[in-house]
Amino acid sequence: MKKSFVYGNFNILHPGHLRLLKFAKESADYLIVGVISDENSLSNTILDENIRLESINATSYVDESFILQNSPLDYIQKFQPNIVVKGKEHESKENQEIDILNSYGGKLLFTSGEIGFSSLDLLQKEFNQTNSSNISHCLPYLSRHKIKDFTLKNIVDSFSKLNILVIGDTIIDEYITCDPIGMSQEDPTIVVSPISNNKFIGGAAIVASHAKTLGANVTFISVTGDDENHHYTKSFLDDLSIDSTLYTDSTRPTTLKQRFRAHNKTLLRVNHLKQHSINKDIETSILSDLKDTINNYDLIIFSDFSYGVLTKKIITRLKQLSLENNILMVADSQSSSQVGDISKFKNMSIVTPTEREIRLSLNDFESGLVVLSEKLKKKSNPQYIFTTLGSEGIMIYNSDKNDLLTDNIPALNISAKDVSGAGDSLLTCSSMALAVGASVWQSAYLGSITAAIQVSRIGNIPIKKEEVIQELDIYI
Repeated sequence: MKKSFVYGNFNILHPGHLRLLKFAKESADYLIVGVISDENSLSNTILDENIRLESINATSYVDESFILQNSPLDYIQKFQPNIVVKGKEHESKENQEIDILNSYGGKLLFTSGEIGFSSLDLLQKEFNQTNSSNISHCLPYLSRHKIKDFTLKNIVDSFSKLNILVIGDTIIDEYITCDPIGMSQEDPTIVVSPISNNKFIGGAAIVASHAKTLGANVTFISVTGDDENHHYTKSFLDDLSIDSTLYTDSTRPTTLKQRFRAHNKTLLRVNHLKQHSINKDIETSILSDLKDTINNYDLIIFSDFSYGVLTKKIITRLKQLSLENNILMVADSQSSSQVGDISKFKNMSIVTPTEREIRLSLNDFESGLVVLSEKLKKKSNPQYIFTTLGSEGIMIYNSDKNDLLTDNIPALNISAKDVSGAGDSLLTCSSMALAVGASVWQSAYLGSITAAIQVSRIGNIPIKKEEVIQELDIYI
């Protein structure tokens, strides 16, 4: 592994320092920074050495840092980094490091940083900050259905009683943060330079993760490739103590969706996937395992992205087992960049199609939303239909003729940062609420709160029970 070394006082960390660290990191695989101790500093240090070290540790480029108690030359002689990086102002001066570096084949590089530099730490803030302050509650809806805050909190507290099975397609979402360089002079192409990447669990895996961090006991079944993303997924789920079975299929790489972003905007999405159905051996193994364990579950969530895991045979057999054992079932079949069909999930308690998905499943692009819901009810018999409408919120269709037929919850977060995953969080929380005895109106509202939390940040991050309770406390 190629290592670079930078040393200095770093009295007050400024953009010049960040440019230097960025260059040093890009020049090697591993960046080590030595912060000169108070005792050995040749200039006046305003800040204590530990505070200066803390500032260095807070940057995103540095892999290792320490208080440099001895001479930098002694460190270079002993540990022999491949590259030492210094500021451009040192290039015309005497540099005692050169003789030591030449003795073992190391290099000394100088940089003043790039004019087009964008601080990675500023860019990374979009992944660490949320817009939860923009979440507002719909008081008319709460009043209409006589929903009280303490009732909603009691429902969330009951999630710990649930045993949930999540089955479906695993997706890895990768966000690649870029520094925009400009327009190519050869052709009309936008040119960017990748700076960093962040990976998130997506698809059915994030549904399982939401269910776990909301308090339930969760079993997860999916199929992944025999690749690095399989291990990433397994490790992530293990850290959450989710009982996961990830069947590996070398002919189907784990689905990877990359988003190239600059200045808080997505420039391009690239999907790496195979959409053919899983092989018969894996299908048989899944059904055999489920036959023996089906009685363990209170709720089954089908999270379908039409990437081949949920075959017709698996859906039919699992639905049959669930009906025989009186297990609540819910489903989502997404048709974003692919073609799904929500109507193939029959007799579900909740389905959560987008308007486009419900129109595709019915081949009806003219009827109103209520008529569409009535048609889907006749075709596949869901008990409740939550049609998601983006910035317009959701429309709830209730098949119980003794209650209100439809109602609407507007989007509770008016300043969404990233809408990816909103439907997954809505489905997860709503179905969990229904499974512990909440009404459809209470369930839909709790699901809307989790969707509002989800879109307040970049990337799929499992929503914690405490976050939902906090939003309900604000409502008080």
